[in-house]
Amino acid sequence: MIWLLLLLGIAFPAFPQDAGDDEALEKHVKTFVDIFALVEQEAADPVDTDKAFYQGAIPGLLRRLDPHSVFLEKQQFDQLKQLQTSMQKGFGSVVSVVPGRVIVLQALPGTPSAKAGIAPGDEILVINGYDLSRLEIEQLIALLSQSRRQQARLTVRRPGNARLLEFVLVPEELQSPSVDRAFLIQSGIGYVRVTSFDENTGRLVRESIEKLGGASLQGLVLDLRGNPGGVLPAALETAALFLKPGQRLLSVRGRRVPEQDKAVPLGATPYEFPLAVLIDQKSASASEIVAGAVQDHDRGVVLGQPSFGKGLVESVYPLSFDHGLALTTALYYTPSGRSIQRPLGEEFALSETSAKNDREFKTSGGRTVRGGGGIVPDHIVYPDAPSRLRMVLEASGLITSFATDYLIRNQADERFEVTPAILDEFQVYLSQRNIRPGLAEWSREREFVQTRLKAEVFNQAFGVEKGDEVEIPRDPVVRKALELIGQ
Repeated sequence: MIWLLLLLGIAFPAFPQDAGDDEALEKHVKTFVDIFALVEQEAADPVDTDKAFYQGAIPGLLRRLDPHSVFLEKQQFDQLKQLQTSMQKGFGSVVSVVPGRVIVLQALPGTPSAKAGIAPGDEILVINGYDLSRLEIEQLIALLSQSRRQQARLTVRRPGNARLLEFVLVPEELQSPSVDRAFLIQSGIGYVRVTSFDENTGRLVRESIEKLGGASLQGLVLDLRGNPGGVLPAALETAALFLKPGQRLLSVRGRRVPEQDKAVPLGATPYEFPLAVLIDQKSASASEIVAGAVQDHDRGVVLGQPSFGKGLVESVYPLSFDHGLALTTALYYTPSGRSIQRPLGEEFALSETSAKNDREFKTSGGRTVRGGGGIVPDHIVYPDAPSRLRMVLEASGLITSFATDYLIRNQADERFEVTPAILDEFQVYLSQRNIRPGLAEWSREREFVQTRLKAEVFNQAFGVEKGDEVEIPRDPVVRKALELIGQ
């Protein structure tokens, strides 16, 4: 059984242990070996050794730790490495992958996913005829990796929509900057949207701010909503743009990881204008690090919805026989000591660590903030609840098609406004397609319709960046941010 003990060494890395630990480990391994020997000898059916260990014992061990620690067989480990190095071609979707489910966190602007209409919150049910609910996580990774190299047919469930949606996506070479919007949202107030964190993000944020006015700005809205995170150095570089030299940005703590503090470089020259940071339930990891640092140092106001709560340090270890291990090795903590990681549940060992974090902490200015995972905004602001008319208009695509028809018949410049005559024309357009809202409903949604029509005209006439400049100022979270930093 020597081969068995060597195999078990894959799951038990050699860390320094005292005699008591060694004795306990030896006892547990002996028990395991005894059980396996009995099963191998007495079981009604022959035992598939590879399946027993690679799909049973080892995954079972890791499953008790947390949902993110995973054993990777050779093929799975190769696929993971390919996913890390082959990101130039694809559909432009950032997805959350759990066993049997693939949920879209973000469709990057201008990519095949965004062009097709795939949206955050969409759940991909079928890819090229494969029912994803029947697949394990390693099979999902393999299928996603394969499908983005060729045309893919997707069946999607959209929240609040009973009808399943069908999409056909053709992969493209992707060049999407992590800072995709930067403009003056009103006189002296800048707006910068960061969709992810890569090695260039900190530089792009600074360049965007400088183009809008730099230190002379009267305020900035930094939009991190829907941002799933990315590389840690980019988050630290971005947060350091607004905090004082020497201030702590982040702490890393783990049982086998020496505690590390990251601080603003001593030579930094931060911006001092009023700052608002926007987050939501899809803001995760690196975006939570930025929001937490700003909040804990009372540098700006954080608005929106509580963030996702992903603050794990995940390390990937190559093992013998070309296997791999993705293991959670530490947690991220904000400057006040709050764990970013949301509690994982009573069945996981990390939940004990996270539970201790569910208490009050103090910011630099003495304000009370609560731990427990994720970042809770200083002001919770929700998007407008969609009305029946809004859902019909958005689902039908009639605003877009009307804008297309309008531009065929008319020219539009950047001074274009939706006049009462255009609204009347749009009402007739809807009526011809059996959509006839009542007078009260139309009156309530008149401003929304005007904004969406103008935005769609701008999208098609001048590009989606100009369309966003129309729509974003109407966003309830942005309006609240302007109200607060303009005081």
